[in-house]
Amino acid sequence: MAQFIQCLADSKQNVHDELIAGLTAEHPFISPKYLYDPLGSRLFEAICELPEYYPTRTEAEILRVHGKDIAAAIGTGTTLIDLGAGNCKKAANLFPLLQPSQYVPVDISVEFLREAVAKLQQDFPELDIAAVGMDFSAALQLPDAVHADKRLFFYPGSSIGNFTPEESRAFLQRIKAACGDDGSLLIGVDMIKGKNALDAAYDDALGVTAAFNRNLLRNVNRLLGANFEVREWQHRGFFNPNMSRIEMHLEATTNHTVYWADGARQFERGDRIHTENSYKYTRQSFSALLTQAGFRQINAWSDKRNWFMLFHAR
Repeated sequence: MAQFIQCLADSKQNVHDELIAGLTAEHPFISPKYLYDPLGSRLFEAICELPEYYPTRTEAEILRVHGKDIAAAIGTGTTLIDLGAGNCKKAANLFPLLQPSQYVPVDISVEFLREAVAKLQQDFPELDIAAVGMDFSAALQLPDAVHADKRLFFYPGSSIGNFTPEESRAFLQRIKAACGDDGSLLIGVDMIKGKNALDAAYDDALGVTAAFNRNLLRNVNRLLGANFEVREWQHRGFFNPNMSRIEMHLEATTNHTVYWADGARQFERGDRIHTENSYKYTRQSFSALLTQAGFRQINAWSDKRNWFMLFHAR
């Protein structure tokens, strides 16, 4: 039977303050976690089906080819903690290999997670599921219902790239602390590759990624009582080779003022709001990051092109 535990600690005031701090900064920004309202989560599902967006299918290929070796390194009967679970499908593909004793999907989009878990429970009625609605980007305090033994933190899809390398190290240290004495981490990491492939993956021909990015403004309108007009903003997604990262921005197409309950900001045509980064790594640079965070016994598996890697570390 599934249980649902909501641990969202951010009050409306904290959300308000975080958004205002970003929108009024010299170089305005909005945290990428606000991309994932219910509609944003569904749009990201669609992105994962696009031919340009290689990470999802490349990661799935690695699991198909190397699944038995990965399972042998991890072992069975784990407490499978799925960070940023979304629709839970990636973790569900691991169930036959890992035979987890408990599945713990964690996601900030509570409504979307609730729907996904309801569907999952129909397919796996005997599995112990403890779903957690939580923003784990700044803290990782799991509820008591999550088993403490043999924890496997699963963080697929290159989401670690949303953090700067310094933030990633701190985040990995929090995971290590939550692993206990017998836990481990299975994490997806996107590799540095040609700029054309990276640019296409984050600015697809159908414009799904653009819709995903622009939907952020609708979510901010809801959370902040703002009046962003989505039609007056366009998506910009590109690889910055100097920073080894994809950058996503929203660019104003007109001169206009955006208002919210207790403030406003004037945007000129061409002004940008920075909405997401996705850092890319080499095998050596990410292995070093894991080591710096205190992990050991690091194994890695890649696709034939070395475009993507799955790392397991204890």
